[in-house]
Amino acid sequence: MDLFDDLPEPTQTSGPAPAALTTPPQTTREEEEEEKRLKRKRDEAHRKEEEVKKVCKEGLPVLRGYVAARRGEREEMQDAHVLLPDMSGCLSTLPGNVSRVSYFAVFDGHGGARASQFAAENLHHTLAKKFPTGDAENADKLIKRCLLDTFKQTDEDFLKKASSQKPAWKDGSTATCVLVVDDMVYVANLGDSRAVMCRMEAAADGQRRSVTLALSKEHNPTIYEERMRIQRAGGTVRDGRVLGVLEVSRSIGDGQYKRCGVISTPDLRRCQLTPNDRFIILACDGLFKVFSADEAVKFVLGVLQEGSEEKGAGQMEEEQRFEAACQQLASEAVRRGCADNVTVILVSIGY
Repeated sequence: MDLFDDLPEPTQTSGPAPAALTTPPQTTREEEEEEKRLKRKRDEAHRKEEEVKKVCKEGLPVLRGYVAARRGEREEMQDAHVLLPDMSGCLSTLPGNVSRVSYFAVFDGHGGARASQFAAENLHHTLAKKFPTGDAENADKLIKRCLLDTFKQTDEDFLKKASSQKPAWKDGSTATCVLVVDDMVYVANLGDSRAVMCRMEAAADGQRRSVTLALSKEHNPTIYEERMRIQRAGGTVRDGRVLGVLEVSRSIGDGQYKRCGVISTPDLRRCQLTPNDRFIILACDGLFKVFSADEAVKFVLGVLQEGSEEKGAGQMEEEQRFEAACQQLASEAVRRGCADNVTVILVSIGY
């Protein structure tokens, strides 16, 4: 596009102006009426567009995030998390066909808390800068590319900062990020933190039962594809760990293991929300060391059910019940003997 397309024509600065230009053009009544008609048409189109956006927003699921973090028996908390039920404040502009973007993430650090903290502070801002704009027809493909580029950029930025320190930082972190664009869920994850969703379905007896959906895929060196990549890069897997040390095969940071096949490319999954969906659990491996995914979902449902049955002035509201479920799930993980840091994000889904 010509950068000067919108510039006005240059005015004559010397010599007498032609007579035709000295007299300002007269605006006819017909032209005035036409201008008013066009303005009314533009205003009406804008009003209808706003009404469409309002209807779209009203039909979207309502998402609320709750978090519980326990240090366990560790000397320091190396987990980090982010809850952004409305991410629009980070985006310069929303694509024309998108009404809302939400973001939830948990990061489980190892070797220190610097990689997890860096990812929590920077990944969603990098995502916002790379987020697609306009009414692209292939928005799904663009969002997935955006997530891949964001993880790559975050890893590179942290490694650059880590290598500039004296001595160099050796921190690393898992990452499980849930990006919700209107009612479409995109999950990007590295390492052994996980995301699961509870969906209610009608059973043969007419009752509703919960179904646990895995939204992420674990990455550890014992998985065949992961081990093969590590070995092709010249690394080894001993005792289920990279070089006998690192428990995960993909991560942010861990600069000393990048030459051994440890990568920062996330696994991507997509799922459309329905009115049957109740909540999403994001958690580090501290939870899943003592809970199966299905057990965690049923534990949360049990707390929600208990709260809904309480009577009288102390009856818990829905938000309080989800908050209680989140806190009790993390506490139960510690009670069951998990010595690791435990961070749980519970995202309620309401219509």
